[in-house]
Amino acid sequence: QVQLVESGGGLVQAGGSLRLSCAASGRTFSTYNMAWFRQAAGKERQFVAAISRSGAYTPYADSVKGRFSVSRDNAKNTVYLQMNGLKPEDTAVYYCAAGGGDYFKRESYDYWGQGTQVTVSS
Repeated sequence: QVQLVESGGGLVQAGGSLRLSCAASGRTFSTYNMAWFRQAAGKERQFVAAISRSGAYTPYADSVKGRFSVSRDNAKNTVYLQMNGLKPEDTAVYYCAAGGGDYFKRESYDYWGQGTQVTVSS
């Protein structure tokens, strides 16, 4: 079992930055691919970014490439999402997830956090 707790969300103006963190419990963190998804009001949850077990592979959704950066610290059981150049359309609840398989699919992830709200004002 893995428990995930996100933090770092908040209200920011367009063009600003936020850094999300996701702390994982347990001693098996390094065995999981980790990902960030987001869900805007009235929309489906969508892939944002992921990171492989070692951190060597980091795919991104086209909408965030060049603005967001995902990283992990296996010694601290934590994954991060640095978000720069935020836009109003980035407003959503952001979730971290742990799992394996296809990085882009929700079904690949077995464990989810409770989410953290990110709101970008124009």
